[in-house]
Amino acid sequence: MEPNELIHETSPYLLQHAHNPVKWFPWGEKALEKARQENKLILVSIGYSACHWCHVMERECFEDLTVAGIMNTNFVCIKVDREERPDIDQVYLEAVQIMTGHGGWPLNCICLPNQEPLYGGTYFPREDWKNILINLATYWEKNAAEAKTYASSLTQELQDKSFRGIQKEINLPNAKEFETAWTPYLDFKDGGFRGAPKFPLPCAWTFLLDLLGTKIREDGEIQNFLFLTLDRMVQGGIYDQLGGGFSRYSTDNHWFAPHFEKMLYDNAQLLSLYAYAYKVSNNPEYAQAIRDTLHFLDRDLRSKQGLYYSALDADSEGVEGKYYVWTQNELKNHLGSLEPLFSLYYHIQPEGNWEGSNILYRRPSQPPVHEKMGYSKQEWDKEMDKCKRTLMTVRYTRVPPGLDNKILCSWNALMIKGICDAYRSLPEPSLLENAISLARYIWENFKSGKKIYRMKKEEHIGIPGFLDDYAFLADAFLHLYQVSFEEEWVIKAEEILEMIEMGFQDPDHALFYYTHIDEKSLIARKKEIQDSVTPSSNSVLAWVYYTMGKLLYNEVFLQKAGEMLEAVCSKMLHYAPSYANWSRLALELERGSLEISILGPEAIEYRKEIEFSPNPHKMLSGIVMNGSESHLPIIKEKSLNNDKKTRIYICRNQVCSAPLFNVQEALSLLASMD
Repeated sequence: MEPNELIHETSPYLLQHAHNPVKWFPWGEKALEKARQENKLILVSIGYSACHWCHVMERECFEDLTVAGIMNTNFVCIKVDREERPDIDQVYLEAVQIMTGHGGWPLNCICLPNQEPLYGGTYFPREDWKNILINLATYWEKNAAEAKTYASSLTQELQDKSFRGIQKEINLPNAKEFETAWTPYLDFKDGGFRGAPKFPLPCAWTFLLDLLGTKIREDGEIQNFLFLTLDRMVQGGIYDQLGGGFSRYSTDNHWFAPHFEKMLYDNAQLLSLYAYAYKVSNNPEYAQAIRDTLHFLDRDLRSKQGLYYSALDADSEGVEGKYYVWTQNELKNHLGSLEPLFSLYYHIQPEGNWEGSNILYRRPSQPPVHEKMGYSKQEWDKEMDKCKRTLMTVRYTRVPPGLDNKILCSWNALMIKGICDAYRSLPEPSLLENAISLARYIWENFKSGKKIYRMKKEEHIGIPGFLDDYAFLADAFLHLYQVSFEEEWVIKAEEILEMIEMGFQDPDHALFYYTHIDEKSLIARKKEIQDSVTPSSNSVLAWVYYTMGKLLYNEVFLQKAGEMLEAVCSKMLHYAPSYANWSRLALELERGSLEISILGPEAIEYRKEIEFSPNPHKMLSGIVMNGSESHLPIIKEKSLNNDKKTRIYICRNQVCSAPLFNVQEALSLLASMD
C-alpha cells in the first residue's frame, strides 16, 4: 500500500501509521489549508508509541479499508504524537474533557476547518467509529451554522479556562492544612491513591516525603502510608522484578498487574523519589531499586550518544506483556532445582496468576521466605540473583517490545536530575560523569541561539521547545551544580531563564505560557499549571526562580517565585494532588530554606558526607579553593581566607553560622535544626 504523508516524519508513533490506508497528514499548514480550501472537517487523532489502546484502535479502525474510505472521503485526517506536540494535545484533551467529562488516549477530536473542536472521545470500536464519522459528516453537511455556533462557544470556553489571574490570597497553606487536604485521597490499605488503576506519581509522594520532614504528627499515619506505597510499588508487578524499571501503572488496586509500557519520564522521576526515600529511611531495598532502574535505563533506553529514548511499548508480537511473563513450565525448564524456591518467592501459580501466565511480584511475610526455607538472607539473595540472571538471558532471546526512539529534551532533563539525585544517595563517580556528559550533549545539540529544541531523532531536530523543555533543563542544571560545584551550570540555568522570559512570559500575569511567542498559536494559548505524572512546567519554573534567587541573592527572582506561588495558592487545598510540586514550594517557604556552603580542598568529600544529614531539605553550594574564584554571591561573601582549610557554613534564610571545620560539627548542628 502506498504510504501516506506520515512517511516523511521522524516520530516512531507517526511512522507506525505511515502505511495505513487512512490518508494521514502530520499537523501543519498543508493539512490545515486543505481543510480550509475543501471546507472539510478535521479529524485530529492523538496518541503515542507506547499506548496499548492506540494500537488496538489502529488495528480495528485505521487499517480497515472501509473505515479508511469513510475517513478519507469526509475528513482531513491528522495524526499527532502527543509527546512530540504536547501543545496540541493540551488543547484538544481539554476540549474532549469539557465535552465528555473525561479524556485519555487515543484521543480523537473532530474539528471545524478552522480547528475549533466539535466532537471528541477516546477509544472507539470499529462499528461505533464508523457510525460516528458518518453522522458527523452528515451533520456538517446539513447543519453547518449550528456546528459553527457550538464549536465557537466551546473554543471560547477553552480560551477562558487558560489560567490568567493572580489570586490575592497570600496566606499560603501550612503543613497541617496540607495533611488534612491530602488524607481523603490516600489508600491506607494498599498504598497510592484510592481505587484503580494505581499510578506511581513520584511528584505526589515526593511532596509527602517533604511533609514528613515537618513532623506534623506523632502517630505516623502519613509515614506508614508513604512507605507502604513505596514498598508495594517496588515489590509489585508494576516493577520489573527481573530487569529493573517501572511500568506506567498497575491496572488493579494492589500494584500487581501492570500496563506494561515503560516510560522514561516515570523512571527518571522514580530515581529521584527512591533516592530521597533511601536517605530518609536507609532501606536497602530502595537502594537496590535505584541501581536496577539505572541498569534498565542504560541497557534498554540509552542511545549511543548517551541520551535516553522515550519509551518501550507494552506489546511484543502484538500481545501485551508477552516479553515479561512466564509459565511455570518455562521456569522449571530454565531454573531446574531452584524453580520451587523462585516460584514461592515470586508467587508463581501452575495455572498462571494473570491470563494464563505469571507476573513476578513479591510480598513481605513473617517470618521472611528465606527463613522459612532455611536460608540466610545472603544465601537466599545469591540464589535468587542466579535465577534472575538465567531468566534475563532467556528473555533476551524473545522478541522485545517496540522502542520509541525519539529523544525529548524535557524527559532527558528529568533524567539528569534523576541521576544527580541517585548520586546524592549512592555516590558512585560514574553517575556524576554520566549526568555531566548528558547535560553537555543536550546543551550543545538541543540549543540554537536563544532557543531550545524539544526533540532529536538521529540528526533531525525540528520541533521548538515548550516551557517544560526550558524549565526542566534549568532545574536539572541547578541539581547538577549542587552535586558537582561546577558554576557553569548555574550560569547556563540563568541563560535559560532569560530565554524563558523572552519567549514565554505573560506581561500581565505571574504564570508563563506553555508555547513560545514565535510559534504559530493554536486556537488557545494555554498555561500548564497542574502537576500530574510530571510536575507542571510553571511549578518547576517557580522552583528554578527560587533556587536561583538563593544562589545569586537575587530578590527579583525570589519575588517572582512567590508571585507564581500566590497565583495558585487558592487551588492547593481544593485540588491537592494536582498541586503537589507547588505545595512543596509552599512548605519550603514555611520551613525556611536551609543553605549549606562548603569551601575548600575537601569540599566535594564533605558534600558527600553531609548529604546524609538528618535534614534532607537543603540547598548545597561550594567551591574547591584551588585558585579558582566563585562568581556566585552565596559563595563570594564567604571566600575571603587564605588558610586553605575547608569550611562549612550552615545558613537559614541567608543568616549563617560561624564557619565549621569538620563534618561532625556540621552534622550535629544540622540535627539540632531538623
